[in-house]
Order: sequence, then C-alpha cells, then structure tokens
Amino acid sequence: MGTPDQKRLEMARALATNPEMLFLDENMAGLNPTETEEAIELIRRINDSGVTIFLIEHIMKAVVSLCEEVIVLHHGEKIAEGTPDQVMNDPYVMEVYLGKKKEATENA
Repeated sequence: MGTPDQKRLEMARALATNPEMLFLDENMAGLNPTETEEAIELIRRINDSGVTIFLIEHIMKAVVSLCEEVIVLHHGEKIAEGTPDQVMNDPYVMEVYLGKKKEATENA
C-alpha cells in the first residue's frame, strides 16, 4: 500500500468514529502534487459533510485552499492569526519564513 492509500486509510479509520472534528497533522507530507490535490479535495469533501478540520500543515497550497482561519507558530509561539491572505502577507511571518529582504545597495 502506497503513502496516499495509507493516508486515506488513516482518515477513513478516524471518520469511522463519526467525529465532529478531525485532526490532521502533516497529512500531505510525502505526497506528489497530484496526490496533494486529491488529498485537498478529499479533506474539502469531509469538511463539507459537517466535520470540522483542524489542519497542521506546511504545504501552503493546502492551507490556502482549505483554511478559513490560520494560526502561525514559530518556535511554539503564535506570531500571526487571521485569514490565509492576512497571515501570508504579514511582514513578520514573511521575515520568519522567507528571511529578511536584503537592502538594495547603491551602485550595486
């Protein structure tokens, strides 16, 4: 059984308990882009069925596609909270995750 199938099986086992909330921790790690798209669609259908999704994920495409509200942690501390667009455009989040912009130097 491949990685995508194992991840779907894990979700199916959790859903068999008829939960109100499903916690997914790095559920898309190790998936290729096509498998990631399929996982996003599956999670969206689960959410549309009335199950709240609590998603811990580093794949930003999934976060932006699935989340209504995002909390960004850095070394265990909350550094931003809001919509995906708000947190992705937060200057501190960009600095922490992308690094500081190098200042343009004169005559460079």
